Amino acid sequence: MHSFVRRSLAAVLITAAFIAPAWAQDWRAQFPELTIGISSSENETDAIARNQPYADYLSRELGVPVKIVRGTDYAAVIEAMRSGHVQIASVGPAAYALARKVIGEAVAPVAITLDGAGNRGYYSVIAVRADSDYQTLEDLKGKSFAFADPNSTSGYAVPSYYLSTVLGTNADEYFGDVAFSGGHEQSVMALTNGTFEAVATHWRNETAGNIQTMEKKGLIPAGSTRIIWKSPVIPNTPVMILTSLPQALQDEFKAALLAFPTKDAEGFNAYQRGESSGYVEAKHEDYLDVVAITEHNAADRRRNAGN
Repeated sequence: MHSFVRRSLAAVLITAAFIAPAWAQDWRAQFPELTIGISSSENETDAIARNQPYADYLSRELGVPVKIVRGTDYAAVIEAMRSGHVQIASVGPAAYALARKVIGEAVAPVAITLDGAGNRGYYSVIAVRADSDYQTLEDLKGKSFAFADPNSTSGYAVPSYYLSTVLGTNADEYFGDVAFSGGHEQSVMALTNGTFEAVATHWRNETAGNIQTMEKKGLIPAGSTRIIWKSPVIPNTPVMILTSLPQALQDEFKAALLAFPTKDAEGFNAYQRGESSGYVEAKHEDYLDVVAITEHNAADRRRNAGN
């Protein structure tokens, strides 16, 4: 009897010895909570509320609490990733380029969002008040202008690159007064209240974009703005992750993200406002053009600062 007990106990201990290392290696023991950083064109209250279904879905799928934090700007989110306080982030393509410059291969894109028609891109636009006389960029020479954020793709990087490569100038030389508004909503509100005569922001199609969203939310009157310039297509915002995270965590997150539109259609549509059809896998090479644009702009700034 005693020998049977000893043999049974030994069997239990041997089994536990095999199970315990597997449990200890589970990434959840190392990361009992995950944090996703966002930098949105919306105000903080609306941005957090819109992202909550995303966090709720991931919490269920990954089995740990997932929280959303909104950076004061794009650079703040990247710094939070660099320090490890944020493990996953959704930022614009130019901010991703900055992240690669700051963090290197320790950060990588996981997926790219598709719009409602399955397209991978969006646009930078320059808008004026609908009742103004301005019809082209040439009409804006010497006028007041607002960018959104120094690390915004559509709100700074792409229009700056266009000014440099196509018009052979820069914003400070071309416009009469140039400022950073602090965000896309701030830019458009400043435009409609007369602070600036033109602003740069993002636009997807006739029904989706920053201006259309602001109209739907009642932040600006419908039809109060008019677009006079549109960029070539820009790759959509990547969802990026720290590559230093356990591979099992990276794999599970990627699988959950790609399955979001089908496993929780209601939550996904609330999160994306019904403007996205899902995700596809992304890689660093998808953003090489944006990286080149940001590098060109940085070289321009250094050159102009030296003059």
